[in-house]
Amino acid sequence: MKNGLKEFRVSSSKQIQAIDVTDGIEAIARKEKWRDGVLFVFVPHCTAALVVNEFEPRICRDYEKYFAQLKKEKWEHDSIDDNAAAHVGSAAAGSETFFFVKEGTLVLGTWQRIILMELDGPRDRRVLLEFVKTSA
Repeated sequence: MKNGLKEFRVSSSKQIQAIDVTDGIEAIARKEKWRDGVLFVFVPHCTAALVVNEFEPRICRDYEKYFAQLKKEKWEHDSIDDNAAAHVGSAAAGSETFFFVKEGTLVLGTWQRIILMELDGPRDRRVLLEFVKTSA
């Protein structure tokens, strides 16, 4: 089994966009033959976030609407580069999470998916993965 940080990239096409990254993460887990342990997922960006929830078209539009509401506020940072709402949304939702891996499969609830929330796109984003083996 190979160790070390793994990475894949995701491209957004809208300013605010929900992107399901679950399949990409699972593909790397299969390729690396990760069996039992903890998988840490991190997006190294100040204007993107990770959300674990259902990925259904209507709720995705609701996620996007929720984060778009932040743009209605007047933020001090906007005087620098007009993306304070993206920074605030990322800070609120978070840019990291972890998952248990059991017998080579991510442990997720029935409808749960791993969603990268693009908050300042369109952009290319990195998703970093680090697996820690917990059993023999």
